[in-house]
Amino acid sequence: MNVDKLIANFEQKLKIERYSPNSIRNYSSSVRSFLNVAKLKFNSPEQLGVEEIEKYIFWKIEKYKISFSHQRIIVASLDKFYTLVLKTYLDLKHLYPSRKEKALPNYLSKQEVKKLLARIDNLKHRSIVKLLYGCGLRLSELINLKISDINSDTMTIRIRNAKGNKDRIVMLSNVILVDLRNYFIQYKPNVYLFEGQGGGLYTARSVQNLVQDAAEKAGITKKVTPHVLRHSFATHLLENGTDIRYIQELLGHSSIKTTEIYTHITDVSKSKIKSPLDSLDWC
Repeated sequence: MNVDKLIANFEQKLKIERYSPNSIRNYSSSVRSFLNVAKLKFNSPEQLGVEEIEKYIFWKIEKYKISFSHQRIIVASLDKFYTLVLKTYLDLKHLYPSRKEKALPNYLSKQEVKKLLARIDNLKHRSIVKLLYGCGLRLSELINLKISDINSDTMTIRIRNAKGNKDRIVMLSNVILVDLRNYFIQYKPNVYLFEGQGGGLYTARSVQNLVQDAAEKAGITKKVTPHVLRHSFATHLLENGTDIRYIQELLGHSSIKTTEIYTHITDVSKSKIKSPLDSLDWC
């Protein structure tokens, strides 16, 4: 089984269908993982049917404890692969999770964000973290930002080809602009706002590492990722009284239901309801 050739064919067809680079990476990665396991027993993907895919999903759940969203990506990727590359329809509906996870998003308090930023001395790293938090960017959106996307005249940032192939506009904070101007003078990026040492895209792993390192230096024990900063952006906007429809647009959510999960966090913190513990007559 020539996995590289199959994946190249798959990626070509996804590009023709105008999938975003991030979606293509996720889809091809999921299919590649499946094929690399399958080739140990099978000579071609045509020999694999619903039963083999079902066993693979079960194995991923049992051994790797994959999340609901990860399972959905795997099934959707294989569904698309068989349709586009093998011209075969497989009924995989029953492999999609029938229940959704109810976990609330993790986020930092405003004080924790201040502590985090205070422990970042590197100008480039500080600019990255301020953009993630101050604009609510996804990691993929940050690393694909170009210099031309920053508009200091209108104090906005254009996010191009975001999730769902949609562009959107987010605010540019004066605080971020000051750092970006100093950063530009010092680092002199060419095309992308943040570039690697040899040019080109800054890696996602580098961003993840610098965020986690800063959190550890700040004494924050919870796991801090770029997406936690995005959650913090949305939560703090809600706490400040920003209309949820505006937050939906700023985050680039296609459905208001996705944004509404943040209301479950802020409702308790904003309410006047006190714990019954507070009403006890302490001696």
